[in-house]
Amino acid sequence: MASMRDIKRRKGSIQSTQQITKAMKLVSTVKLQRAKLNAEKSDDYFHCMYETVNSILQRTKNLDHKYLKAGTSGKKAVIVITSNRGLAGGYNSNIVKLITRGELADEELAIYAVGKKGKEALQRQYEIKTDYSDMIEEPVYADAMAISKEVLEAFANGEISEIYLAYTAFKNTVVHIPTLLKLLPVEVSGEEDVKGSEDAEIEDKALMNFEPEDEEALNLLIPKYITSLIYGGMIEAVASENGARMQAMDSATSNAEEMIDKLTLLYNRARQGSITQELTEIIAGANAIS
Repeated sequence: MASMRDIKRRKGSIQSTQQITKAMKLVSTVKLQRAKLNAEKSDDYFHCMYETVNSILQRTKNLDHKYLKAGTSGKKAVIVITSNRGLAGGYNSNIVKLITRGELADEELAIYAVGKKGKEALQRQYEIKTDYSDMIEEPVYADAMAISKEVLEAFANGEISEIYLAYTAFKNTVVHIPTLLKLLPVEVSGEEDVKGSEDAEIEDKALMNFEPEDEEALNLLIPKYITSLIYGGMIEAVASENGARMQAMDSATSNAEEMIDKLTLLYNRARQGSITQELTEIIAGANAIS
């Protein structure tokens, strides 16, 4: 059995750690409230933008545009959104696993890292094209625009053939879903399975007409589409990060409390044993004198 001094020292260490985890939980809770509000505000726009523009681009079958045709390089760009700090449970590792063990695991990837944890984990296996880690602290639309401009320029120049976004979707405070979203080029299915009336089927198969000219319209539409999705992914990732950290710190605080209770019990047993031993020695000494 450990000595009373060792048990007391370990108990004090755990109590100090518990104070830290409590403080981190409170900070994450406050940050989560604001991040959750931002995520809920942007959620409808984020998904509507993806579905609407994706649907529009699926109808541009015969257009020759720099943003609609995949390049020949074979390299795929992945915008990976993680955090700059750890202690968030499986938040960062789930995104890393999504890349290293998912459908893109065996592909040649160019990583655009938004978050130091993702960059540090992926740089051992893939090329880190650009590091945007500072942007995840306080995401703004201009940051997403800068990332969008770089990846679209690389796509238009043929340096990359596909663009993906890897982020953690925020469903609620306790549910966060690692998501890999393909941004460009849009996959067009040969035969669309459309439910509804005949008019709906005709409308769904109709090609898109642009006003002004298609090239000018797509030059405006696609960068805004990519920027909006990147920004939405960053907003949801920040909310997911704070939610995951709050849960992790809550669990750590509870575990520390259990460990403190066990150490208190061990300390009391050791103290009782020490007292019993001292009494036994005193009685034995008294008997020997008498």
